[in-house]
Amino acid sequence: MEMSVEYIKANFKEITIPVTLVCAGNRRKEENMIKQGLGFSWGPAAVSNAMWTGVWVKDILKHIGIKSYEEGAKHVCFVGADKLPNGYYGTSIRREVCMDETADVLLAYKMNGKELSPDHGYPIRLIVPGYIGGRMIKWITDIEVTDLESDNHYHYFDNRVLPSQVDAEKAVAEGWWYKPPYIINELNINSAVVYPRHGEVLSLTSTDATYTVSGYAYGGGGIGLTRVEVSFDDGKTWELTEMCTPEKPRHMGRYWCWVFWEFKVDVLRMMKCEEIVCRAWQGQNTQPQNITWNLLGMMNNCWFRCKVHPTRDDRGALALTFEHPTMPGGQPGGWMVKGDSAVVAAAPVAKAASNGRKINLQEVQKHDNEDDCWIAVDGKVYDVTDFLDDHPGGGESITISAGQDSSDEFNALHSDKARAMLLDYYIGELDSSVEKPPKVIQEEVEVALNTRQKLAVPLIEKEVLSSDSRRFRFGLPTKDHKLGLPIGKHFFVSGRWNGEFVMRPYTPVTGDEVTGFVDLVIKVYTPNDRFPNGGKMSQLLDSLDIGDTIDIKGPVGEIAYLEPGQFLIKGKPRNASKLAMLAGGTGITPMYQVLKAVLNNPDDNTECSLIYANQTEDAILLRDELDAMAKAHPNQFNLWYTLDRPEEDWTYGKGFISAEMCKEQLPAASDDTIAFMCGPPAMIKFACIPNLTANGYSSTSHFNF
Repeated sequence: MEMSVEYIKANFKEITIPVTLVCAGNRRKEENMIKQGLGFSWGPAAVSNAMWTGVWVKDILKHIGIKSYEEGAKHVCFVGADKLPNGYYGTSIRREVCMDETADVLLAYKMNGKELSPDHGYPIRLIVPGYIGGRMIKWITDIEVTDLESDNHYHYFDNRVLPSQVDAEKAVAEGWWYKPPYIINELNINSAVVYPRHGEVLSLTSTDATYTVSGYAYGGGGIGLTRVEVSFDDGKTWELTEMCTPEKPRHMGRYWCWVFWEFKVDVLRMMKCEEIVCRAWQGQNTQPQNITWNLLGMMNNCWFRCKVHPTRDDRGALALTFEHPTMPGGQPGGWMVKGDSAVVAAAPVAKAASNGRKINLQEVQKHDNEDDCWIAVDGKVYDVTDFLDDHPGGGESITISAGQDSSDEFNALHSDKARAMLLDYYIGELDSSVEKPPKVIQEEVEVALNTRQKLAVPLIEKEVLSSDSRRFRFGLPTKDHKLGLPIGKHFFVSGRWNGEFVMRPYTPVTGDEVTGFVDLVIKVYTPNDRFPNGGKMSQLLDSLDIGDTIDIKGPVGEIAYLEPGQFLIKGKPRNASKLAMLAGGTGITPMYQVLKAVLNNPDDNTECSLIYANQTEDAILLRDELDAMAKAHPNQFNLWYTLDRPEEDWTYGKGFISAEMCKEQLPAASDDTIAFMCGPPAMIKFACIPNLTANGYSSTSHFNF
């Protein structure tokens, strides 16, 4: 049975409730400072709260006629649209939870009174109050009632608290991922100090002054918190804070939100203490004193300790400075970084067990093609031939590194979980004792790109297009060199940002029609509240001075324009007389390359139609170039913009790409019409594919760059 979001809104009771969402990895970096585990180094801010509007899942299940528990309806499985290396992300919730009116399990379509944004799960997502965020599937596409819990890969290989003695190798070898007692559903008790902030300096202007220490606390299961306490003597004595509970209790006295707490303390007293400690209570249960490490770094809820150090302010007066345990991600700072805890480092994440076989680099280099593909990563050798067809980025993303030590490239593009997946393909140890063969000096050719080697290219021009967009021109080895990038494909750009190797794919806006240089047009993503580190690669590029170099390597990609009306798509030739193009944000660049090739070729009569979606008018990249194309080729190129937040005088489309917009602006589906898409995953899944399908496009007629 299929239901549209509109049908759900129109036919079921709508409710709005406040719910706190917390990642099970909140405060994970404290665990990673003890021993590196699997997962991003969250600080204590992987928590948020919002008003969620939607319908009860129980009402939908009743509507479709859910069977009884005795008939096998024991679990409700949810799957989202986010495709990961091991399939789409999914999980399951027990039937009795979904059907419990007091549990408030929702299919939500609004957040704080507005439609969900793509980042938050547009058009509809799951909300399970009191549960970890990992169970609240975003971009829901499928709901299934089963007699067994979900068989989804991520239901088992994520959101588990394994015993501290279980490492990555043992977890796989002994089947720990599948043991039911270690699954995480409900939140545990947790709290943290927010003020004083990390690095805050408090000048001691008066000994009778006071300071308000404050923070948050939360718990799971809908059970309200009893109290939050602070200690200034390492837990020998505790004092009650003033606790603020901003929500009213729900059914049966259940609470779904965090609480805030504060405690006024004499500054003189803080001068005499070494740290401020907090803990919360839920009934007679409280937080543990010390960390218990686990492989995924989940559910860390030990006492939160904020260190207090005497210092002097910028005027030389006496002051106190405060230090939290860690800073999130790769940011330096935190007392754990300098303490004994940081000394205990784990072996590389998901380290493969050695089988004793030594493989030298010359042997690895022999396996350098799609039929026989080996790679070396961090001293280990893997035969990944069988994975090429399943790689979400396409097989070329791997074969570009076939037969090579690709440690930097792999680590820059993949998560810790992806590293753990390599275990299945491990074949031996890279023998570093064997000298690398000398480089062979090859005759210089006029094509710059090389799939086997990186090419260092210098920045020769830099143009500021807007507050957050730039055009960079990089020089090729000589003025006669062409880039060598087939139209529609991309290359990898790599370099180091703050000491970390980073690599990202880019499609340039120039191709082989020019020689001696290549141009990139990008958006620069600076640090902000949502993304404290910003975009590493975009910031690296923006930081370059004229003459500085970055590395490029390619080509890579599954779509290439060959000649008028002909494309090579996933290794197979395709003909088209009409192109339907849907782009979002920086996804315009491959479209721009194809448009240039078609429209600048007098022998190519392919008709092109483009819908280009952005947040605001200022965010439109290549606006002048696109408008000029449309003006010069009015009978061959139809251009349509749509904005999420347009100004009043905007004359193009408004809002998300819709079925009606596709019908009006794109060619009708036919055997000789191909649709190309490039943009954020949520846009592709919810705005592009469904609306193309609604207009008759089959799954074999639309492709994503």
